[in-house]
Amino acid sequence: MSFSALGLADELVRAVTELGYTIPTPIQEQGIPAVLAGGDLMAGAQTGTGKTAGFVLPILQRLMSVPIPEGRGKIRVLVLVPTRELAAQVEESVRSYGKYTKVTSLVVFGGVSINPQIHAMRKRVDILVATPGRLLDHVGQKTVDLSGVETLVLDEADRMLDMGFIRDIRKVLALLPKKRQNLLFSATFSDEIKELADGILSNPALIEVARRNATAELISQKVYNVDRDQKRQLLAHLIKEHSWHQVLVFTRTKHGANRLAEQLDKEGITSMAIHGNKSQGARTRALSEFKSGTLQVLVATDIAARGIDISELPHVVNYELPNVPEDYVHRIGRTGRAGSEGEAISLVCVDELRLLADIERKIKREIPAETVPGFDWDPKAKPEPILNGRNGPRPGGSGRQGQGGGGRQGQGAGRTGQGDRKQGQGHGAAKPQGQNHGGRPAGKPAGAKPAAARPVSSMQSGNKAEPNGNVVAPPREVNGNVAPPRQQRGSRTAVPALLGGHRSGGRHQ
Repeated sequence: MSFSALGLADELVRAVTELGYTIPTPIQEQGIPAVLAGGDLMAGAQTGTGKTAGFVLPILQRLMSVPIPEGRGKIRVLVLVPTRELAAQVEESVRSYGKYTKVTSLVVFGGVSINPQIHAMRKRVDILVATPGRLLDHVGQKTVDLSGVETLVLDEADRMLDMGFIRDIRKVLALLPKKRQNLLFSATFSDEIKELADGILSNPALIEVARRNATAELISQKVYNVDRDQKRQLLAHLIKEHSWHQVLVFTRTKHGANRLAEQLDKEGITSMAIHGNKSQGARTRALSEFKSGTLQVLVATDIAARGIDISELPHVVNYELPNVPEDYVHRIGRTGRAGSEGEAISLVCVDELRLLADIERKIKREIPAETVPGFDWDPKAKPEPILNGRNGPRPGGSGRQGQGGGGRQGQGAGRTGQGDRKQGQGHGAAKPQGQNHGGRPAGKPAGAKPAAARPVSSMQSGNKAEPNGNVVAPPREVNGNVAPPRQQRGSRTAVPALLGGHRSGGRHQ
């Protein structure tokens, strides 16, 4: 079947053909007619199956069928996504597929100045692609009007729930017209996803092009057993021995990603890290170099990798297994996309055997394992705990660096950078410098009242309001990393941070 046979306009078929696509993928073949019919849709598809075109193309077709009004108009389509990289990717697809139409689009996300976005909002925007937090920033500043939305798309809904965006999503839903088309796309169908779908979808068409939590058949999966202190050497050996290029490597933590990228770079393997603590400019630059092939290795955390869409990416390496089995499916889904073959390698030490068992149980298959000569491992070695892992302490306890942890931790409390799931990298529950357990600036006696001061807007001062009323300077960029903010002396009353480009709690998307 061709794209034209699906009822798409000549302008859309021409754009798709120029991009090298001639035959629709299964999700496109089933999803495009369902969206064109105007009803709600709940679709389950692995990443890399072409689901973005599966909703963008029919949405463009529907917008083209109704005359586009002159002037500013109202936003007609809202696409919510979990991360900045995915937002940029989806909006780029809208522009690519709609290049021969008059449909306009805009992408908004955090981590960058809100002012250019406000300026762009003053022009006509037909399709808005946004992360939930930055969209609510615009709502708070009354710079966006959602009263004309005809179609709502929740892309990678499972990841948005994992990242704790359900409350933000509900706030957005309350601002939309009751009568609209709803499209929900998810790589996995958990009970939470089904509960969300029940609340917003009305008699939806159901499409599932692969079984729940399945991995693509075109991806070759393999485990290399290795001692934990030999992982980096083995990874470097594999890359050099097999002349690998464009290798996407996953670590559990941001600190681990930085360290591994630096070590590989010293060994002559060009590498960069991408994670929530990197500035948007550094992340964009790393992705651009990786896509162009000038960067050999991109080391990423799970959340930061969402939205990395590289056709025919040959290699994905799990330097450390994820704590959540579903994340394994998402990780290796970066390769073997849209019908191409790919290889997924996992370096597994004794600490991760339980995590491996959980993954194999989830994907309902055993992953073949072997060792590399010269990198023999000791299967009887004593496992070390993995923070938030099956064989380690739960969040909030002490232990090695990893995801989670209680209180204010190392590199950010709450959702960091682009929404990593309450992910920190300190030990235990470290306090911000200069504060005691009660959150008061050091040296202030209990019960002391702050000096009176006039209200200061976080947008005016460029600072961020903390829940305790103190004003914190915005993050500083150091070598591409976003350094922890400095605590300002004194205490000033601040208006709610919703008025600014950031919110208290440190959420940047």
